[in-house]
Amino acid sequence: MTSSESGPQTLLAVEERVSVRKHTEVTGTVRAHTLSHEHGQPVEADLSVETLEVERVPIGRFVDGPIPDRQDGDTTVISVIEEVAVVEVRLKLVEEVRITRRTASRKMTDHVMVRRQEVVIDQESSLDAPVT
Repeated sequence: MTSSESGPQTLLAVEERVSVRKHTEVTGTVRAHTLSHEHGQPVEADLSVETLEVERVPIGRFVDGPIPDRQDGDTTVISVIEEVAVVEVRLKLVEEVRITRRTASRKMTDHVMVRRQEVVIDQESSLDAPVT
């Protein structure tokens, strides 16, 4: 059968399609690591060290009021105050007793017994011994 004998002819159309796909494939491995090296290196720096010395100085003296903190050169002085109850003994003059010495003279008359001695010598009549 030829094309002229029959009616419409059908032609085949052919189309090619291409598709691309990707996939992951491990083809090898790589390892990475770091190395640290140490070495000494001298360094210089100015350093200052500040220390505090605490000294407690007993005073034991009564003061009229609080004493503020003060600076004495490089030393800070903090006064520690304590309230103390004080019983005070004072002398109070209550009264005066006045004693005055007075001398008075008056005449007195009284009768008293008084004694008196006397020596009585009796003379004997003897001529040998003298009598004094």
